[in-house]
Amino acid sequence: MRFLGNGPVACGSGSGTAAGVPVATLLALAERVARRAGNLIRSRGTATVHVADTKTSPTDVVTEMDRAVEALIRSEIGEERPEDGLLGEESGFVPGDSGLTWVIDPIDGTVNYLYGLPYHAVNVAVVEGNPPTPGEWAPLAGCVHNPVTGQTWTAGVGAGARLDGARLRMAAPPALSMALVGTGFGYTTDRRRSQAETLRSLLPEVRDIRRFGAASLDLCKVASGQLDAFYERGLNPWDMAAAALVVAEAGGEVSGIDGQPPHEHMLVAAAPGLRVDLVERLEALNAGRG
Repeated sequence: MRFLGNGPVACGSGSGTAAGVPVATLLALAERVARRAGNLIRSRGTATVHVADTKTSPTDVVTEMDRAVEALIRSEIGEERPEDGLLGEESGFVPGDSGLTWVIDPIDGTVNYLYGLPYHAVNVAVVEGNPPTPGEWAPLAGCVHNPVTGQTWTAGVGAGARLDGARLRMAAPPALSMALVGTGFGYTTDRRRSQAETLRSLLPEVRDIRRFGAASLDLCKVASGQLDAFYERGLNPWDMAAAALVVAEAGGEVSGIDGQPPHEHMLVAAAPGLRVDLVERLEALNAGRG
């Protein structure tokens, strides 16, 4: 898979191996630990959720469960793949020696989780390259698991994408004017103001907009045909790594804007053709700024 823009090719040889390890083996580990993390989330429920900290603003919260789930995933991956690096939303980056790094979001959609909304996910991906640096990494295998519904999306580079074991293949997209487009918003006042301006201009030009609150699940909805496209500014590798691979292996495209790979400034995902049209419109709106 290639991130469109100036990103690298993952598993460029197409051999189905990464650092001498079969992609299928890496994918199996990603799914196994994501499901175990989901079991932990379900076992505790949401009745006694406790906010442990905040990040970019008072509304950008971290719960005790975020930390517990990330600790579980790090422990299980560390036992099986001690030579690999780890990058987690809550615990930061620990480089490895193998050239592979596991990228973890213990609960994508923490605010949804906090409010008991059934739209949050565990994201586990393994990538090749240097994930802290935009354009210097690409995903090899990943799993997005919704612990409430049990829905599980998986993808391995060159091996396709699946939802609960069923192969995904994206259909031909509609025109931008008839596209159902997902998006998300940041947590700081200035970022939200800028995103609202983009939304105000884009909304009359598409079928409609949806905002669900977990970027990884939104991307998986693009792969599954429940959204035609998705864009968001402010995403990190743990938000996108697993789900972007699901989109790409289902036949979609993932990019940034202004010729860049997807990174903090912008991610755009859709079927070929529609992605190009949405990128052009977002560039005209200066959506990667502010």
